[in-house]
Amino acid sequence: QVQLVESGGGLVQAGGSLRLACAASGIISSIYTMGWYRQAPGKQRELVAAVTSGGTTDYADSVKGRFIISRDNAKNTVYLQMNSLKPEDTAVYYCHARRDLVGDFWGQGTQVTVSS
Repeated sequence: QVQLVESGGGLVQAGGSLRLACAASGIISSIYTMGWYRQAPGKQRELVAAVTSGGTTDYADSVKGRFIISRDNAKNTVYLQMNSLKPEDTAVYYCHARRDLVGDFWGQGTQVTVSS
């Protein structure tokens, strides 16, 4: 059974930092493209950042230069370091794993709230 468990969300003031973690079980996350998505109230879910099995990263324009995605394959965990947070970063953040011919999996989400 595949599980992606997010942690690290919370309430932070604008300009602050948070680090999200996604612990994977039931899959070897190193061979998956791992990503972070977010969904704000009334908005569609959007890709925030992703890292391929080869280590290539991709970021939404809105977070470039502020967020960093990384993975610790030994811990089967992916991280999202979020710096210089803005109120518009407020959303539920979801961990995602995808592998061609296998499918994709989602975590349950963690709330990030940035106060102004």
